[in-house]
Amino acid sequence: MAVVGGGVAGLAAATCLAERRVEVVVLERESGLGGRLRGWETTLADGSTATMSRGFHAFFRQYYNLRALLRRVDPGLSSFVQLEDYPLVHRAGHSDRFSGLPTTPPWNAFALAATSRSFPARQLAGVNVPAALQLLDVQLPEVHERIGHRSARELLELIRFPEDARHLAFEVFSRSFFSAPEQLSAAEMAVMFHLYFLGSSEGLCFDVPRSPFPRALWDPWEAHLSGLGAAVYTGTSVCGVGPRGGPGYSVAWERGGNLREEAFDGVVLATDPASLPALVERSPELGDPAWRERVAGVRTAPPFLVSRYWLDRPVRRHRQAFLGTGGHPTLDNISVLDRYEDEAAQWAAHTGGSVVELHAYALPEGCSEQTERDSLWHQAVSVYPELHGARSVDARHELRADCPLFPPGGHGRRCGITTSEPGLVMAGDHVRVDLPVALMERAATSGILAANTLLSGWGQRGHPVWSVPRRGRHAPLRVLARASRGSGSGRRADDRSR
Repeated sequence: MAVVGGGVAGLAAATCLAERRVEVVVLERESGLGGRLRGWETTLADGSTATMSRGFHAFFRQYYNLRALLRRVDPGLSSFVQLEDYPLVHRAGHSDRFSGLPTTPPWNAFALAATSRSFPARQLAGVNVPAALQLLDVQLPEVHERIGHRSARELLELIRFPEDARHLAFEVFSRSFFSAPEQLSAAEMAVMFHLYFLGSSEGLCFDVPRSPFPRALWDPWEAHLSGLGAAVYTGTSVCGVGPRGGPGYSVAWERGGNLREEAFDGVVLATDPASLPALVERSPELGDPAWRERVAGVRTAPPFLVSRYWLDRPVRRHRQAFLGTGGHPTLDNISVLDRYEDEAAQWAAHTGGSVVELHAYALPEGCSEQTERDSLWHQAVSVYPELHGARSVDARHELRADCPLFPPGGHGRRCGITTSEPGLVMAGDHVRVDLPVALMERAATSGILAANTLLSGWGQRGHPVWSVPRRGRHAPLRVLARASRGSGSGRRADDRSR
């Protein structure tokens, strides 16, 4: 079995297959595992060695399937540390926190609205209640048919939430999909609200690796796969995949200047959305025209920038490890790595400095990297004034555009787990999974489902898949939301004939 791609989705599929005694070969283009969460060594200007990556990632407690996979390697998840809060600060000075909320839905969401400064009572009177109720009636995949034609921004404007609430309670999260709210399906935002609030009791509690990604996650996971008998080839570019004329597939790849072609009973395509269309284009005999058209239509989100600075002075002691921001031109969050990552903490302790990371999502296509770097730094200084005058010992910047886009109306055109080929399956965070999952959890879940599809075809037992409920947990709220759609105001909220 060939697994093309060594990110979360590919590793999930490879693990589930290898645990059922399937011979697995993982083919990863980069020099290390992890996909968009990989890390690599770099030497700083002061001569010290550091691990660079593509930025901060939160491992939320609702990532049931990803966390179950990680427990294969680290049963107690000792490689993670919990961050106590998820603070959000608007440029105008308003702030929200997600610690201390009730854990029982829907009271957690109601408590957020009641205690947040972003939801002033005098402005809540103007909320379009029938439209807001649609956030309480999420059912998959029906929600995509009902509101997926709208953008997240359109839905927020239709609901008429207070402006600050739009920025802090919703737009910050929508931009975590690397898209501006006008580029994101309203259904995706509704599913995310369901995932983190109304469908689960974990809220926005999350963990982060206490060490750089390779040491905390990917090196132990690779060792686990090797112990299961799987072969892992990094630095390997897959040139093409094709059917053999009978059962199985031929996979050609290049590694270290050497070309190789091998036959496999099945293939898991677990590449990122930026690489997938080109790979299928290089595989002209793979799949039927309808599937190839879906693959050719896979779109990526706008560019995003990660800037990491090793600074000669610390930030103030009360600064959080992670801060979400709203209302700024491009700044989306600030992380202080030495608050939680051991390697960064050691560097900071040795030098008296700090390691600060800035994220900017949904940048303009064709933007100037230097211009965006400079702008991002100036925005960060306006949030953390102590950064003014700080000297950068060194810095690393990553401008990328290879994350999936979930545009309005795009759900029905997504590639699914299965394909037109019986032994060819797909996995990744861009793949359609009709469960309330997102981001890394969607990648992990798709990998498990891809493996289960192949195992089922061979008459073998699959692996369990967990998620929050597919629909709202509270029947009275669902009834109320549907009743509002049946009223005149409900029809205006949905703006569709029925």
